Amino acid sequence: MVNFHGLKNKHLFLADGTTQVAVKRLGRMGPAEIGFLEEVETIGSVHHFNLARLIGFCAENKNRLLVYEYMSNGSLEKWIFKRDLNKDLNWATRKKIILGVAKGLAYLHEDCRHKIIHLDVKPHNILLDESFNAKISDFGLSKLIARDQSQLLIGMLGTPGYVAPDSTVTVKSDVYSFGIVLLEIVARRKISDSSRSESIFVLPQMLEKKGGDGDDQDQLIDIVEDLDEDMENHREEVLRTIRIGVWCLQHDHTRRPLMSAVVQALQGLTEVDPDIIYKFSHPTASASKSNHQDHLISVAPQASILSGPR
Repeated sequence: MVNFHGLKNKHLFLADGTTQVAVKRLGRMGPAEIGFLEEVETIGSVHHFNLARLIGFCAENKNRLLVYEYMSNGSLEKWIFKRDLNKDLNWATRKKIILGVAKGLAYLHEDCRHKIIHLDVKPHNILLDESFNAKISDFGLSKLIARDQSQLLIGMLGTPGYVAPDSTVTVKSDVYSFGIVLLEIVARRKISDSSRSESIFVLPQMLEKKGGDGDDQDQLIDIVEDLDEDMENHREEVLRTIRIGVWCLQHDHTRRPLMSAVVQALQGLTEVDPDIIYKFSHPTASASKSNHQDHLISVAPQASILSGPR
């Protein structure tokens, strides 16, 4: 598989030369071509400013190609984890990215004809345009459910470190993943330190220590790596955003907010739940040994048709 935002300088132009695009190549799809086409049609009909736009696709012979709009600043992953780039992301830009991702997920969960659960929300799948507007991409694991349906009876799908500790799949599964991404953006830390022999889940451990006392939650600012003047000048806003992230990570999925509530909280229109719990379920040791940016875990009998071989 070739990630459509990872083609380096091999991005393409449409025949008229006016639109820059990027191409994602999927593996062989087998006999399920009708399902593939139906799912592509569904994703192609979803339009929101904070979703990467699917322009077209190819399903000819063995070729399975998806054509997306091209994002000049690539994935969020490189901007928040590479030390030579993250200095360019000031607090205002980080807020903009966080809010954009929240709005995109809120649209998928609450404003589409069917609820769409992404199931692989992580920095690698969040693209940035030239103005650092966030666009959610890669719907290869996404699931569609009826608006009156609350959950899916499948095993959990996703990337180690970002997968919710839930027994069933609901929109709150994405809320959990979003909470991890939010905290990674604010803290400039990966959820885990995979360079160690046994991966240490840094962020959950730090949050339990800093927020567990309850009274002095100013200590939450300590999760921010290389705290600079810009972040200090917005200290209260940073602390509030961290608390929103923790709200999204509640072990009991019913205590996590809907993404529309997250959007309102990020905009300062509603308050964060004052009774959030700073105790988290850490991912399993077996999952943690994988490189969390590149590997998927699944205990489901089947993945989404659109994903193809991963």
